[in-house]
Amino acid sequence: MSTVVPQRGMSVVVPVKGRVPLMRAQLASLRAAMDSSSEPTEVVVVDDSAPADAADHQANCREFGARYVTGPRHVGAKRNLGVERAKYDLILFTDSDCRVPPDIFERHVKTLRGADASVGGVAGPTFVEHCRAPANRIMRWSKLINDDLERPQRCATVTWATTTNLAVRRKVFEEVGGFPSESLDIVGGEDCDLGLKMSDAGYKIVCDPAAVVVHDHAISDSLATAGRRLYGYGRSEQWVCTVHPRHRGPAVNAFTVAAAAAAVGLALAPRTGGRSLLAGPVSLALLAGLRARRLRGADRSAGGAAERFACASVDLMFDLGGFVAALELRRPSGLFTGLRPADGD
Repeated sequence: MSTVVPQRGMSVVVPVKGRVPLMRAQLASLRAAMDSSSEPTEVVVVDDSAPADAADHQANCREFGARYVTGPRHVGAKRNLGVERAKYDLILFTDSDCRVPPDIFERHVKTLRGADASVGGVAGPTFVEHCRAPANRIMRWSKLINDDLERPQRCATVTWATTTNLAVRRKVFEEVGGFPSESLDIVGGEDCDLGLKMSDAGYKIVCDPAAVVVHDHAISDSLATAGRRLYGYGRSEQWVCTVHPRHRGPAVNAFTVAAAAAAVGLALAPRTGGRSLLAGPVSLALLAGLRARRLRGADRSAGGAAERFACASVDLMFDLGGFVAALELRRPSGLFTGLRPADGD
């Protein structure tokens, strides 16, 4: 971490790879917020894009007054580098596929300046914008996609928050060691890891429900995109559990259940004429049906029920990611456990 004494103000750190149009929209929103801030601010973009995209990012950074830094692949390492290069004592983390409101600096600075030293950070909610894509409509039901992003709207404090909308005191960030620079994948779980380290060190992350960031709808424009993201979430959860085992708790993994059912079905196949081989797929379908009933929202129409079942089926990719990661990490306990629910959820 940097040994330079930071100045009073707020630095924004945004990691990016590709996503040139989305990053440009984010830079425009950050420029408007900087122009409305009463304290000094800056934007630090840390990039590892291919040369053509990197050139576009550099041009956009020049246009909107942001600093461009070439960084490593791992997103945690990118954010750490951004903090090292930052000038100011408060750090705001957000993502390249988000857009911030004009008052984001004013709100987060006011909260942190007015809080005592036990408050290490402030989180605001992030909402995925809606579009007409059928997949976007289906995935609006998903707690796994939306709840972590939206949690600061309904909680006074959180043990961790997504780095789409999280401001921290730089000295606290450095005290707990920042983000991990290595993990199971190059992205995923680093925000959870930082928050848990801050909380375990005795710092609070308070919430400002009015500091709302918008996440681009591309997060769920297709079921394949949503499934890949959820698979990564499942993998990262298992990694976080290995780093923070005391935050692990019992969990039902659909693929653990399906694997057990498939094993029983295979054993019984000679006696059932092979019909028992359907035990694994049937158990997955039943679990998807049960989970569909617990998804967010109140639409109980036939169309709503079909959307909820489709969403629950895609949500199973989270379980698959966790199942595979538990085997990859050689942590059999991960087949039956996961990260304990955050805060009051």
